[in-house]
Amino acid sequence: MVKISRLSLFPLTAEVSREGHLIIGGCDTLELATEFGTPLYLFDETSLRSKCAEIKTEFQKRYGDTTVIYACKAFISKALARILDEEGLGLDVVSGGELGIAQVANFPSDKVYFHGNNKSAQEIELALKWRIGRIVVDNFSELTLLDKMAKEEGLTQDILLRLTPGVDPHTHQYIATGAIDSKFGFPLSRGEKAITQAMSASNLNLVGLHFHIGSLIFETEPYEKSIEHILRLASETKSKHGFELAELNVGGGFAVQYTLDSPAPPISVYAEAITAKILSKCRELKLKLPQLIVEPGRAVVGQAGVALYEVGVVKEIPEGRCYVSVDGGMADNIRPALYGAGYEAVVASKMLKHEQGKLTIAGKFCESGDILIKDISLPTTSAGDIIAIPVSGAYCLPMASNYNASYKPAIVMVREGKPQLIRRRETLEDLLRCDLNGKR
Repeated sequence: MVKISRLSLFPLTAEVSREGHLIIGGCDTLELATEFGTPLYLFDETSLRSKCAEIKTEFQKRYGDTTVIYACKAFISKALARILDEEGLGLDVVSGGELGIAQVANFPSDKVYFHGNNKSAQEIELALKWRIGRIVVDNFSELTLLDKMAKEEGLTQDILLRLTPGVDPHTHQYIATGAIDSKFGFPLSRGEKAITQAMSASNLNLVGLHFHIGSLIFETEPYEKSIEHILRLASETKSKHGFELAELNVGGGFAVQYTLDSPAPPISVYAEAITAKILSKCRELKLKLPQLIVEPGRAVVGQAGVALYEVGVVKEIPEGRCYVSVDGGMADNIRPALYGAGYEAVVASKMLKHEQGKLTIAGKFCESGDILIKDISLPTTSAGDIIAIPVSGAYCLPMASNYNASYKPAIVMVREGKPQLIRRRETLEDLLRCDLNGKR
């Protein structure tokens, strides 16, 4: 039989029907593929809400004054923003586009935090006019520009300063952001200068400090080291300049399990390590306990998302691999091609069938690197079968492209047997909407 243990990687509601079909949120994935077409991404609403509640509970029971802010870059839509608001989370946005989605979704502006290493004047203006809760300042140029624009707008903007603590998060170099040599944030050595400049700004109110050391972090030590560095700086600037740390934002980056051989720590492990370090270090340095802010993205949506593909060509190479080609690939999920991300998969109609050998799941795009999964054991697979890939909720859709003039996939939210289309599939009209007349 197929490795039923793979079912643990799917959303919390995943089960197998008597016919051997994969069921998620009470919906048969084969029926979803037929109704909405493929490639198709689905999100399980029960899993989304459960993860929101788990993260809040694990942190708040250890450190009461904790606020959870969802990192939109993992995936955002109007439907998801509504759920996050109902579950009591805020939003971490990194662009005018994400800010705009939050605004259109009527998300509470005071619960929005705006990040980014190169915010444009137009983006800053949008944030100020909408009166968002916090702007996380990344560099000295932004500090000067934001103070000027806030003055012109006639308001005082609450800000955090993003610092790079110089800690190795032990993750892929493309998703490590806390090193000294980083495009993000103020180096720790410039932290005191940044704090004093922010304190002296006429229209900025410095309420706290922020760091984000990377993504897919499987260890807690990098968080603990970063907290120690940041709190020591806060203590030094308090004694020298009277800086009071009201908020400490430790970012996100909590890992999730993508494959059976890469288990991730539960949220409780991160919560225990982070809160214990803050409590002990503040006690040692005689600092008042700040409000704690965490910014998970992948940890909220990763497991809740599933990608469905239809098999087309199956090609066996003599003394080589058996390639199972599907109707999606690197245009809707570039993670395997970009940094070698690993995934598991199942054949959605053959959950009770025996595995017959190793297959390589290939995408349809004109790149040799368009391989979703290499050498995975699956039942015999043929054209028309539906391949389901779990843990597809984070960073697949936001990084999707129209490579080879492909259409971005539809997205469905499922709950208690009812699917809801939350984004339709793109069409040729969508693809050409921004294309101007090419006539001479």
